[in-house]
Amino acid sequence: MSADRKIAVQRVSKGFASAQGALPVVSDVSFTVADGEFVAIVGPSGCGKSTLMNIIAGFEQADEGAVLVDGLPKRAPSPKGIVISQHGSVFPWLTVRQNLMFGLNDHEKADKAGVADHYAEMVGLKGFEGAYPHELSGGMLKRVEIARALVVKPDILFMDEPFSALDALMNLRMRNELLRVLQEERHTVLLITHDVDEAVYLADRIMVLSPRPARIQASFAIDLPHPRRLSSPQAQQLKEAVLSELGI
Repeated sequence: MSADRKIAVQRVSKGFASAQGALPVVSDVSFTVADGEFVAIVGPSGCGKSTLMNIIAGFEQADEGAVLVDGLPKRAPSPKGIVISQHGSVFPWLTVRQNLMFGLNDHEKADKAGVADHYAEMVGLKGFEGAYPHELSGGMLKRVEIARALVVKPDILFMDEPFSALDALMNLRMRNELLRVLQEERHTVLLITHDVDEAVYLADRIMVLSPRPARIQASFAIDLPHPRRLSSPQAQQLKEAVLSELGI
């Protein structure tokens, strides 16, 4: 395996039992993700995007094929890969600082607080370290969730529709916040999204999945510097190509 190859998905297939019999969800999917690469996966609703991500993250096992991370088989979740989802994972009974300290089991208590406050500041929550989740806006809660993922220094961020519950303006702000954080700390990112604009704005590469059972239908490398203007001819051309693959 190449030294800069972080993830290798090798002919992965997965199905589930249903009242009508076996239901194939993912079919013979293969791709690689380089260390530090940001890959967005788009596809029709129900095509198997989240199932594929769960297999790569180790929460589900493939029926066929394999997933390698750093050259080793991925069979279970690991602190090296953290999931940020649309559902949220902030503990409502803990403050921002306590939420961020929660996963720092190998730090001294005083050190935990310092590390937590550093990441709170990184995502723009300086001054809110003692606030409880019910005192924060939706966008601020998403910042806490991102900080909770980053504070344990994962190699890989698995992001499943992370900003879909936010309004359009806050969604854009969080995209910019994520890019700013990724400039400070290097992570490999796998993003599931229905939002083609989001994929074009954030990713180094976009993969389009087919209707279920999911196969890789097309792949687009993005060679546009950040910050990107979605109104630029290059971005518009890329968006139209992705939408065409989605039948729109």
